[in-house]
Amino acid sequence: MSRVLAVVPARGGSSGLPGKNIRPFAGLPLIAHSLRCAALTTEITRTVVSTDSEEVAAVARAHGGDVPFLRPAELARPDTPMWPVLRHALAEVEKTEGAPYDFLVLLDPTSPTRTPDEIAEALRRLRARPDAAGIISVSVPPYSPVWHTVVDKDGFMADFVDGGRYHRRQDVPEVFVINGLIDIWRADFVRTSASGWRGRGRHLMLETPAARACSIDTLEEFAAMEALVKASLVPLPWLKETPR
Repeated sequence: MSRVLAVVPARGGSSGLPGKNIRPFAGLPLIAHSLRCAALTTEITRTVVSTDSEEVAAVARAHGGDVPFLRPAELARPDTPMWPVLRHALAEVEKTEGAPYDFLVLLDPTSPTRTPDEIAEALRRLRARPDAAGIISVSVPPYSPVWHTVVDKDGFMADFVDGGRYHRRQDVPEVFVINGLIDIWRADFVRTSASGWRGRGRHLMLETPAARACSIDTLEEFAAMEALVKASLVPLPWLKETPR
């Protein structure tokens, strides 16, 4: 039986939406949704919260969260990448337990709309492909990058990609956007890849519905997704009744 560690990273500060990780979302603190989702995922061996904040730690523990350490200050700056935070959490847990894990699951609190079934399916697919370093959730974006534009140094529109090659909508290749709901890696890959996963290793994709794809950074994004959850348009299995 493989050992699966889930990490819920929740820094105390947030420049976009202060206190967002413990802000009430559909009747629960935002972080509690990731904790409840993990608790319903039987494939997960242990879930830990990585935070630098005593306040976040207290809220997490009140909702069943396991906070075995406080994240060091050098890993809690606004510009700190996620990868060293995950490597730190894996190393700390393995050091105290004295046993290695096989997989690491990232459950970002700002993407609270994943489901236990999706996590289980992602793990199943990754286990079946030993040649893959990880699996990343994606969804279909509303617009292809072919229709995106940038501004050149003279202030004029410039293609983001070479759109001149595509003259019909049917010719545009299918694309996906990384949506932040689920990221899973083999623990060996996390231990040995010191500077992140992009451009390293081979990764599978798990397509999830675009309606539930979110990475909440602003009040507008928070309110929009909360409205969908409260209206049961984005159902969350750990909420037994429609939240008020």
